[in-house]
Amino acid sequence: MRFFDCNGTTPKGEYKVYEGSRYLVDSSRIAQVIEPPLEAMGYRLVRVVITSGRRATLQIMAERLDDRPMTVDDCAEISRSISALLDVADPIAGSYMLEISSPGIDRPLVRAEDYDRFSGFEARIELSRPLDGRKRFRGRLLGTITGAVRLVTDTGEVRIPLDAVLRAKLVLTDDLLAAARRAASEAQPPFSGISTPTH
Repeated sequence: MRFFDCNGTTPKGEYKVYEGSRYLVDSSRIAQVIEPPLEAMGYRLVRVVITSGRRATLQIMAERLDDRPMTVDDCAEISRSISALLDVADPIAGSYMLEISSPGIDRPLVRAEDYDRFSGFEARIELSRPLDGRKRFRGRLLGTITGAVRLVTDTGEVRIPLDAVLRAKLVLTDDLLAAARRAASEAQPPFSGISTPTH
């Protein structure tokens, strides 16, 4: 039995993918299968994450191409479409939970263009290898330049190689909240989520 859980508040390119140790799944193949249909429907694939536990969970994180906040209807539409695609591709052996979510306000930064898109906002960045003796940075984004993220920290500007970024996300600040409120005022109100069984 497969369940769909749509929740949240509110690449082309590289994906940060995390795989559960009990499930050998080609997450990049899943991304390749679902990204073109999502774009045709007006959505951008943000991230594919697979986790393990009592039941495997496949999380598809997506957002609208017009940058308006995601709604319950958006998640339901994605669930129906992705479910049909995954039924054919059958990427995970056994039962699993399919979760469709929006990135949220303090969203992960997973593509190079995310750092440019959210230039001016504060971010936390964790590296896979030390840079100047550090693996964790926090500061204001200044976008990207020749394969590196520009970040203004308390000690000045630092340039972080994109290929060294393990994970990154925006920090919930007054500026970010104000920007989210402005975006939400032009769209539908946020939602708390739905969960519907199928099959």
